Amino acid sequence: MVKIKPLQKSNPRDLTAEKKFYAQAIATGTTDLERLAYLVSNQSTVREADCYAVILSLVHNIVDELEQGKIVKLDKLGSFQVGVRSLPSETEKEVSANSVKSAHLNFRPDTKLRSLLKNVGFTLN
Repeated sequence: MVKIKPLQKSNPRDLTAEKKFYAQAIATGTTDLERLAYLVSNQSTVREADCYAVILSLVHNIVDELEQGKIVKLDKLGSFQVGVRSLPSETEKEVSANSVKSAHLNFRPDTKLRSLLKNVGFTLN
């Protein structure tokens, strides 16, 4: 179950409008690579240290591939891709690396992972 709580927000398009309440998901904790390695090792014959080493190597290689401008597709998990936010330009020729304000990661979940959103249950905190 995903816990939610009410959160009062203003309308960014009309700051004078009355604030309304929206549901916000609440994290119940964090799972790190060590925990994932522990979980994977208990579901297989591979030792925890080996799982951890493989996961760290995977992360390192994902970063390397993203730095080369590639889309990294992890079957049954999803795809990662670098995206950018940039300043507007009047012409195509004015667009350059200096136009980029910031970079971010785009994650597109795979079909199986996305389908969990249809079945997730919610409970008020």
